[in-house]
Amino acid sequence: MELPVIDLSPYLAISGEPDPPISALCADVSRSLRETGALLIKDPRCTVQDNDRFIDMMERYFSAPQDFKLLHERPQLHYQVGVTPERVEVPRSLVDEEMQEKLKAMPKEHQPHAPVGADLKWRYFWRIGPRPSNTRFQELNAEPVIPEGFPEWKETMDSWGYKMVAAIEVVAEMAAIGFGLPKDAFTSLMKLGPHLLAPTGSDLQKYGQEGTVLAGYHYDLNFLTIHGRSRFPGLNIWLRNGQKVAVKVPIGCLLIQTGKQIEWLTGGDCIAGMHEVVVTNRTNDAIRVAQEQKRSLWRVSSTLFAHIASDAVLKPLGHFTESPLASTYPPLCAGEYVEQELAVINLKEKK
Repeated sequence: MELPVIDLSPYLAISGEPDPPISALCADVSRSLRETGALLIKDPRCTVQDNDRFIDMMERYFSAPQDFKLLHERPQLHYQVGVTPERVEVPRSLVDEEMQEKLKAMPKEHQPHAPVGADLKWRYFWRIGPRPSNTRFQELNAEPVIPEGFPEWKETMDSWGYKMVAAIEVVAEMAAIGFGLPKDAFTSLMKLGPHLLAPTGSDLQKYGQEGTVLAGYHYDLNFLTIHGRSRFPGLNIWLRNGQKVAVKVPIGCLLIQTGKQIEWLTGGDCIAGMHEVVVTNRTNDAIRVAQEQKRSLWRVSSTLFAHIASDAVLKPLGHFTESPLASTYPPLCAGEYVEQELAVINLKEKK
């Protein structure tokens, strides 16, 4: 199955209320998020060159010696800034018994790979956008960590990160219109959110064997996740109907996935998309090409997690308060929700 590609250009060109063709485009966005938990977009503001420049820098960073990278680790801040080493973050499917039961009930061909331990990926968290001057969640809104020897670091991270947040804001507006909510229903809650540019790095020289699980089956705890195209395939996603799909992101496109916070705000009408990253035969083909071209064998994901503001309240919005599942999503501060989830996946320090 091919995911639909939505070009954001027509929406970016409008001023005022959307006309029928734009409204139809917005309906396509909300339908794709509801039915598949994913969406491919084209945003003229996010270029292939931007993504390449970002991945080039992150390949250099992840290729650096382990001792150097560990200088940027901040476990006391729940790893919410700086680097998270491999074998720290535990995939949800490894510790969630209810999820494990659901997995066993899936048809064999749609079951995820069973992770055997913590994820084999490294990750770097870089906050994008202003933070609230007054918040109950200081640890979720900490100062950034800048590695030495990368003079271009801040500019490269901010430039790509702000463009990806801008793309998500447009998708959030279009989705709100498509869901029959006010245009700013989601974006007003995203203001001052702890958005995270979160590239992951997996060493395919070390972990390039087919079937190796780089990131175990899980959902994202944020609002919407956006990815630029990776140089090595391996991402599998699950549609709402339980079908497993190997994602192919066309050149020049970005992938959007639904997180748990949009599930909350839509009273379960949209559900958080499940996904994993695994070394496949397509990954191996890309490894062989990279070896021939003497390129880096680090698989870098160009990922950004867009969040609802930590002090905002998650609860079903508008007509979603009437949805049959609305009571499953009681009002909860977004920051509290994030902290609960971080504790489960081993990123929140135990007091």
